[in-house]
Amino acid sequence: MTSATDGGDRAANAADRRADRAFRRELFASVRAVDLLALLAVPAVLIAVFTLPEATRRSLAFAYTDPTVSSAFTAHYVHLGADHLVGNLVGYGLLAGVGYALAVLSGRRRLFFTAFVTYLGAFPFALSVLNLAVPRDAIGFGFSGVNMALAGLLPIVWYCYARERFAPAASVAALPAVFFALVGWIALLALPVSTEGIGLAGPAIGLAGALLAVLYAAGSGVRFPRPIRTHAKSVASRPGYGDLLAVGAVVAVGYPVVGFPSNPAGGGSVVNLYVHFLGFCLGFIAPFALLAGGAFDG
Repeated sequence: MTSATDGGDRAANAADRRADRAFRRELFASVRAVDLLALLAVPAVLIAVFTLPEATRRSLAFAYTDPTVSSAFTAHYVHLGADHLVGNLVGYGLLAGVGYALAVLSGRRRLFFTAFVTYLGAFPFALSVLNLAVPRDAIGFGFSGVNMALAGLLPIVWYCYARERFAPAASVAALPAVFFALVGWIALLALPVSTEGIGLAGPAIGLAGALLAVLYAAGSGVRFPRPIRTHAKSVASRPGYGDLLAVGAVVAVGYPVVGFPSNPAGGGSVVNLYVHFLGFCLGFIAPFALLAGGAFDG
């Protein structure tokens, strides 16, 4: 004997499976072969450079005491250790993969690849030059600065996706609220609480970021859904689409934990938090300015 509840559950599960298949079909139909080639070219280059002799790779790193134009670019594609390379490849795959899916399903492919090409071509120079503001006798290398630029792009394409699929009335003008919230989160990660010196800097900046986010959201006319539980259920009721929204949010909030460790020293090298922060900020500000200015409305 079958109860009405069991029949309802089976119908709901069947509807979920259909919705998930519809999501997969749309995603696969939106993916272009040329896009995948462009995305896969990056790990191919990073792995190819890593196969060079170590002496050659060191010559391509950016020496702060003897900087060159060529090394300002090449340093961001050089890794001296396999663990460093693998970490950046995994981070790149996560950020670029999720960001691309969000972009193509929100109609923002052109925004994504404009930012993507800019990050790969222009950001290495910009990050290296700005890095000279902190003089030290060391060398810089690794793809993490560019990865952090992709982390800065992620909340933009996530917001575009959320607006396109779930909240069409939301305004792009509210995006800086997300930026301020993430900057506050980064401050909490990079500047943990301590009883010495500027131990309260992290919490203070985190609180300031949260307040700026709220004030900016309020000033932008953002209205939070009421009740929020009902809105969350509407997201969860769309398998695939809701899952991607949740994954994008988790990656956007979770990746800074990797990019801004509380103890940046380890393994014979030091994580350059300054470059990571620059990459994140520039990675957000540049595409947001173009998006807000209507550059991608056509």
